[in-house]
Amino acid sequence: MNFERIKEKLNILADAAKYDVSCASSGSDRKNKGSGLGNASRMGICHSYTEDGRCVSLLKILLTNHCIYDCAYCVTRKSNDVKRAAFKIQEVVDLTINFYRRNYIEGLFLSSGIFKSPDHTMERLIAVAKKLREEENFNGYIHLKSIPGASDELMYEAGLYADRLSVNIEVPTISGLKLLAPDKKHEDFTKPMRKVKNELIRYKNERKVIKSTPKYAPAGQSTQMIVGATGETDKDIMYSATYYYKAYNMKRVYYSGYVPVLEDNRLPSIGSQVPMLRENRLYQTDWLLRFYGFAVKEILNDEHPNLDIDVDPKLSWALRNLHHFPVDVNKAGKRMLARIPGLGMLSVNKILQARKFRKLNWDHLKKIGVALNRAKYFMVCDSHQWERRDLDAEKIKGLILQNSTGKFRKQYSNQLALFTSEAT
Repeated sequence: MNFERIKEKLNILADAAKYDVSCASSGSDRKNKGSGLGNASRMGICHSYTEDGRCVSLLKILLTNHCIYDCAYCVTRKSNDVKRAAFKIQEVVDLTINFYRRNYIEGLFLSSGIFKSPDHTMERLIAVAKKLREEENFNGYIHLKSIPGASDELMYEAGLYADRLSVNIEVPTISGLKLLAPDKKHEDFTKPMRKVKNELIRYKNERKVIKSTPKYAPAGQSTQMIVGATGETDKDIMYSATYYYKAYNMKRVYYSGYVPVLEDNRLPSIGSQVPMLRENRLYQTDWLLRFYGFAVKEILNDEHPNLDIDVDPKLSWALRNLHHFPVDVNKAGKRMLARIPGLGMLSVNKILQARKFRKLNWDHLKKIGVALNRAKYFMVCDSHQWERRDLDAEKIKGLILQNSTGKFRKQYSNQLALFTSEAT
């Protein structure tokens, strides 16, 4: 083996894979049977965090950065002048096993540029996973990127060896896809998604009858959308995400701020700021839709097509809907408690349990873990004091921002100064 050449390939193909963020492993439960290598039980991958707070990692590479397509947003597009490389199937297998044994990784995230054809590329990705499972007895986590346009037969086989499958939709709207990736069709992305969804349902039903039925993609499937490459509003993005969650039973939809890597008049210029704060707000909105009972139209609509940058989406909704507040935490139902800014679902459940035994006051809520610096403007409890007074939405917003901290604070410091001066 030419170690210098392997090292060169690794540098090229690991760097090309860094733009894909959809690599978490939540939901996998592939246990080691005693004689194998690795264990994917309850593990997150790619510097994700497990439920107990443990950070884990993976080998994240492309099989090749050669590609027959010319998608404007992609660093591996065929017209881009970059150094090309390709791993052999056995090279990826050896790297994965050797890195695992040295405790560098706990799994593999494998994607690829599309060379020759979608089916040819998918066959090679599956061959890596199959060798790891059957020849190396590897039980660690494997995430395979499904190739748009791959056949149903190959998608079925991929799910037998991978813990998670994912097809990146990349551009949130069909019109944006036609603009930036004219060689691809929307159906090329949705066809593999539909096959995986149907197989997950079929295997789940079969396991109810036959317990020995093997698992099929136990961590489900995910997708990724690029944020900021085209002119879609946050409303467009979140309606698309909601559709994929419902139509294809997505485990996760990931949002990736576009990193300008190519000069193209259809895209932001090189040197443009990556929309990290916008990406963060989309993740917060995604969380509200999945776990807090919000609908997209409540947070984003024709009047408010984009998320507020200076405050999180739940606080923004509350400030626009002050007629729902204050909420009495000793009487309100779970749905309304979850809509109070500063209350997470853990705090909501603690409140529901605690108020069975007594009425709650500010001290009780503080001990429960409620973020009173923002929640106090939107709720009342077993106390004659509350913080809403005659403050309007702008003044409440200014007071909250005045006392808040965060990694994106500098990006709206000028706006913050305006709010705080109005509130004093």
